[in-house]
Amino acid sequence: MRIGIVGAGILGLAVARRMAREGAEVTVLEKESRVAAHQTGHNSGVVHAGIYYQPGSLKATLCREGVAMLREYCAEHGLPYDEVGKLVVASTRAELPGLRRIAERARENGVPGVAELDAIGLREIEPYAAGVAAVHSPHTAITDFAAVARRLAADVAEAGGSVRLSHPVRAIRQTTDGVLVAAGRQRFAFDRLISCAGLGTDRVADLAGAGGDVRIVPFRGEYYRLAGPAAGLVRGLIYPVPDPRYPFLGVHLTRRIDGEVLAGPNAVPALALEGYSWGRASLRDLRGILSWPGTGKMAAEHWRTGVREVYGSLVKRAFTAAVRRYVPALTSADLVRTGSGVRAQAVTRDGRLLDDFAIDVRGRIVLVRNAPSPAATSSLAIARHIALTVPLTS
Repeated sequence: MRIGIVGAGILGLAVARRMAREGAEVTVLEKESRVAAHQTGHNSGVVHAGIYYQPGSLKATLCREGVAMLREYCAEHGLPYDEVGKLVVASTRAELPGLRRIAERARENGVPGVAELDAIGLREIEPYAAGVAAVHSPHTAITDFAAVARRLAADVAEAGGSVRLSHPVRAIRQTTDGVLVAAGRQRFAFDRLISCAGLGTDRVADLAGAGGDVRIVPFRGEYYRLAGPAAGLVRGLIYPVPDPRYPFLGVHLTRRIDGEVLAGPNAVPALALEGYSWGRASLRDLRGILSWPGTGKMAAEHWRTGVREVYGSLVKRAFTAAVRRYVPALTSADLVRTGSGVRAQAVTRDGRLLDDFAIDVRGRIVLVRNAPSPAATSSLAIARHIALTVPLTS
């Protein structure tokens, strides 16, 4: 069975590894010159425990399964994995109902060790944090997802598959008995094609003639790092109570596997699918984003939040204020701007931000339409889920 996979992020490589281990002849097609070039290589490295997600959803189920699989995989290959723990902090009493909902979801999803803490209890975990209450998830972890992706690529090669870098997909044609793909300067014939293209999801879907009812709208997440002694003010992960209207988790503080502490990300509209800064814009991408009916409907409903996010992006003082709600000892001088990532967020035709993972099967083509966070955490479980969808016989 010849399986083609578009995208060499952690999800595409996890799918490739799974398929190769089940006996398929696997070829991964990646437009960049390295693996993990986009979402996988631009996140904060948090391995989510599954405390946020709607019980019974794909996110909840595959996150919980994926955590166990990822922890075992990291142990097997000597990859970093550190359970630093997470606090979700209510900064005011008005946020207590939302915090209770988080605790209830965590219990329903089977997240181990979750505890509800008062103001004194949260400071025992994070001495410099401020809030009226918190939910503590002690087994939430951090890792290096780019390193995991590189190990997955090695697994694919060891199983006889290939990862073709600098091979952008140019054309796709589905036939009665397979899928023909032009990528780079080569042509490939596959029995099945699986798209894990992230920010390039819509382009691949359009090439396959499978437009669909959702489109990717990119949101940039910008980060600062805590400089010098300020990094010692955070032991693990400090998160706000998320706004239930959005799939974003809000500006938070994250200790990374390399010892750095990040503040962020925000969620600002990007001016290109790969718009990692305000200076990176694409008229072609913007035309596609703005022509989607859901974009305008989303903007009409959520423009106030959008304005606040843009203000926080442009005015450091506003970003600092958001961070200081949770660690008041921090100052603007402690925050140094660092990298950013772009989230491939699917938006429906009626303007809803799609929350759950979405996988679409069109004949011999499988399209992962929406796989934002916690897709990296869930990648091995998503790969198993997709493998059950794709028969390994013609």
